[in-house]
Amino acid sequence: MTTLAAHRRVPPLGGLNATLLGLELRRLLRNRRTMIITLVMPVVFFLIFGLNPSYSGESAGNGNVSAYVMISMALYGAMIATTSGGAMVSVERASGWSRQLRLTPLSPGVYILVKVLVAMTLGLAAVGVVYLVGAFTSVHMDTSLWFTTALITWLGSAVFAAFGLFMGYLLPSENVMQILGPGLAVLGFAGGLFMPLQDGSVWASIAQFMPTYGLSQLVHAPLTGDAMQWTWVLNVAVWLAIFVGGAVWRFQRDTERV
Repeated sequence: MTTLAAHRRVPPLGGLNATLLGLELRRLLRNRRTMIITLVMPVVFFLIFGLNPSYSGESAGNGNVSAYVMISMALYGAMIATTSGGAMVSVERASGWSRQLRLTPLSPGVYILVKVLVAMTLGLAAVGVVYLVGAFTSVHMDTSLWFTTALITWLGSAVFAAFGLFMGYLLPSENVMQILGPGLAVLGFAGGLFMPLQDGSVWASIAQFMPTYGLSQLVHAPLTGDAMQWTWVLNVAVWLAIFVGGAVWRFQRDTERV
């Protein structure tokens, strides 16, 4: 007997289109809590910690301390944004929406790609808002570094889009962001995102194994003037592979249930 799936016509690009992307973005933008956490909170933290007159004007390589804090808060905002975007799959699984989509010609791979694109779009907005506020305050760094650091921050946040997808398939919907929100703050501190690590300290050695460590070093290096180290890139690549592999594994297990 011929199955219904055999008669389904596969649409161009597996079903990827601007309408689908627009719908997904609007769904995310309607979540007020997500918007506040991703777009407002990093800006508030930057204004509190980045504009402190007792140290904000001090030199930090090719800029000042305010620039260092701005980059940190932009990465933190992008981490929250991309994680939130990826973790939306948890809510859709609980509501049965993801199962409904599997009955359509939409390719499973495209479904994941859409989630990543939406997460990265929100991540770009998070970076842009923090940088925009920084441009109108006391942030100072070489002109080219505004673009360079913002680009590295945004592209690097793809690690946490994969992390969000992995956690979205792993954790129940009612708990996913309650766990991930504080978890990202802990990872930020543990990886040296919010304050420079003291070379040679025990904590600095531990931090090198955190998923935030490599990204933090890479996004700040153009400002501080530090030479890029292969261990930073390796840290990012390994954690990206772990999160992508975890997301694929959980996605396959979830698909087998249908």
